[in-house]
Amino acid sequence: MPRHPMQHAATLAAIAACSIAGANTTEKVSRAEDREAVAVTIYNDSLALVKETRQIAFDKGANAIALRDVSAKMRPETASLRAVSGGSLRLMEQNFDFDLLTPQKLLDKYVGRSVTVIKTHPTTGAETREQAEVLATNGGVVLKYADRIETGVPGRIAYGAIPANLRDRPTLVVQLDSANAGRQAAELSYLTGGLSWRADYVAELSGDESRLDLAGWVTLTNQSGASYEKARLQLVAGDVNRVRDELRTKEFAMAARAAAPAADMAREQLFEYHLYSLNRPTTILDNQTKQVALLAAAAVPVRKEYRAEGQDWYYRGQQADLGRANKVAVFVEFDNKGGGLGQPLPKGIVRVYKKDSRGNALFIGEDRIDHTAKNDVVRLKLGDAFDVKATRKQTSFRKLGNNVYESAYSIELSNAKDSAVTVKVVEPVAGDWEMVSESQRHTKPEARSAVWLVDVPADGKTTLSYTVRTRF
Repeated sequence: MPRHPMQHAATLAAIAACSIAGANTTEKVSRAEDREAVAVTIYNDSLALVKETRQIAFDKGANAIALRDVSAKMRPETASLRAVSGGSLRLMEQNFDFDLLTPQKLLDKYVGRSVTVIKTHPTTGAETREQAEVLATNGGVVLKYADRIETGVPGRIAYGAIPANLRDRPTLVVQLDSANAGRQAAELSYLTGGLSWRADYVAELSGDESRLDLAGWVTLTNQSGASYEKARLQLVAGDVNRVRDELRTKEFAMAARAAAPAADMAREQLFEYHLYSLNRPTTILDNQTKQVALLAAAAVPVRKEYRAEGQDWYYRGQQADLGRANKVAVFVEFDNKGGGLGQPLPKGIVRVYKKDSRGNALFIGEDRIDHTAKNDVVRLKLGDAFDVKATRKQTSFRKLGNNVYESAYSIELSNAKDSAVTVKVVEPVAGDWEMVSESQRHTKPEARSAVWLVDVPADGKTTLSYTVRTRF
């Protein structure tokens, strides 16, 4: 459990004494209205660091402070309360009460205890009251009266009090010792689940498909069970290493110290990640999805690619079932530089639209991108071409020696469009290989890949033929 550095000087006897005193101390409640400042740093994978400053009235000596309106998905082992003004605070014990008050929970807590059963006469309206002991609540209610045992609830149940550990909302209860009496500012910080963010991008492709306009949004989702009014918002983009679902202490400490730059959504380097900060306060309500503008870029040059890709198992033996038509994938790509870009792009989904002849923007595909550094290429698969097909055949196969094979293939590319296209044919050739013959010269971008750029005329066909020798 997190402790203030001053605690290390406390002896076991002092801790025990303060704990006993705290047990008899009247609980003081701190609510959301006591917040003076809130800062929320959200990571990609449903994890956030919450820091808030509250004005709290302390007694000198032992205090029991109930901090309400905290996240229901708080990780209590990460919670820390420290003084930022006034005297020092010495924390002794923390309890996170997340068992929330409901009629069923209240009834469950009264198993083995007495309740009052109130019945109303159906005609006269007269009420009668009778004491009963709650024996069980599993699959129904079992009540023990003075002369009988009944199941079910024949009327209303009245309870004497609410159990101490049953709260109407998540509450962090802190037992501490204060050096001074009076109101002072205290900072509460903790890690929590239930807060997440992602980047969403909307792109509109130009009529000639040579450029696109790109808008980036940050989509925040709050399912933590708490709201954060007028919070200073920071977002960390990057794949942060986590051990047992916890972020390393060093990285959280760095995130906690980072200041919000002046731009609307400014960016700075944070360790090996990128930190985005909103310079204005924003309210993140519980069970709310919020979008904040991230970037905008106009007329970004794009490249369109038709891609027919094979499989490495084609080259491991004689294949009889390659004659069917294969789909040709359609990609667009652009460079992350210039024109409003040239900054790290957080991972997210890019949705692409294009206007029809009437000017209506229609959805034409989407793809997920990983965290992308500046000057890197953003590559999006939008779907499969309707009018461009590839039909692959193995025309021969023979064994030349021990683990040496020679096979020949033909790939017929057909184009039913009104304009010519270039298809990138990518063949992942297995083993140690060499090209024996080919109808068009290939390139070898990597050890196990042969690539051809094949021009296919409008409403026409082009056949690529090649023979490859492989050694396994």
